Amino acid sequence: MASLSQLKWAMATSIFLAAFIFGLLVFAIVFFLQLGVFAGLVVAVGGTALFILFEYAIGPFMVKASTKLHYLKPGENPWLEKTVKELADKSGLPMPKLAVVPNNTPNAFTFGRSQSSATLAVHDGLLRSLKEDEIKGVIAHELGHIKHKDYIVMTVLSALPLIAYLIAEVALITGAFSGGGGGGSGRGGKNQGNSGAILIIIGIISFIVYILTFLIVMRLSRLREHFADSYSAYVTGSPRELESALAKITYGLSISPKPPEGARAFYIADPATAKQEVKEIMDKKDQYDLDKDGVLDERELELAMERESKSTWHQINSLFSTHPPTFKRILLLREIEQEMDTGKYTSDKMYTHV
Repeated sequence: MASLSQLKWAMATSIFLAAFIFGLLVFAIVFFLQLGVFAGLVVAVGGTALFILFEYAIGPFMVKASTKLHYLKPGENPWLEKTVKELADKSGLPMPKLAVVPNNTPNAFTFGRSQSSATLAVHDGLLRSLKEDEIKGVIAHELGHIKHKDYIVMTVLSALPLIAYLIAEVALITGAFSGGGGGGSGRGGKNQGNSGAILIIIGIISFIVYILTFLIVMRLSRLREHFADSYSAYVTGSPRELESALAKITYGLSISPKPPEGARAFYIADPATAKQEVKEIMDKKDQYDLDKDGVLDERELELAMERESKSTWHQINSLFSTHPPTFKRILLLREIEQEMDTGKYTSDKMYTHV
């Protein structure tokens, strides 16, 4: 039986674990470079803190640059402004900045440094391909991220795996070209070989840190999506609209010819995950096409997602995903819908099914 405090605890522990593991990496680098224990501690703590602050500072600029969004002026999209304002007021949130991304894929995301400076961005493709009630469900989901402040944590945390990966790549390549096995001759060759071996060790440690921090960040990313889905169901009072929206978004992203863009964890659905989910289904299209009309309708697609999400390979692969499998999200919304139908669903039970 989940509660919002569990999401906050998950965010706090994720920050601690990722920062601690990354700090160990920095300390290991300093140790192998023989800078001394005290210096290592100072550099480890200071370096980790600087990396986190740097990502917090530049994160929003990176998202803006990578998505090429356009901020809406007052009156530019009256329906969207009115809808977001109504849901924000109901959520007790300040009106976020609104932006539209000139992209034909159906998607949306939220980013910023605080609730008061948050930006809610929607793709042109979302506004065109979804019904108004479905768009409301998506907007309420994004407002859930603002309410939970999880997008701020994701902005900070997402930098650590990337930095660890870059360190690993540079160290391994440089170490290999430096003669990692120590095959040189004379004093210079010996020193070069030692430095190569040290770089390879640093590279291996960095790659392990990358995997560990990446898994921590991905787990939090998936959890926050379930909490935002639950919040949307409560605020709109209509889980079915978000269920329908998620199915359409997943299919729409899967047929997009464009490769996945940056900031994937911030979207309501990950383009890469969607492509993989639908590809596995389309490979077995004849099996899932129950009425044999050559087309998978919304019901057939949801049934296919349900069956595929139970496969062992899919469950293992989901550990590396930014988002939960679509059907698991739909299943959670259906459980909420069933509880709402009983008339016993209240705000204190908002996250019960997460």
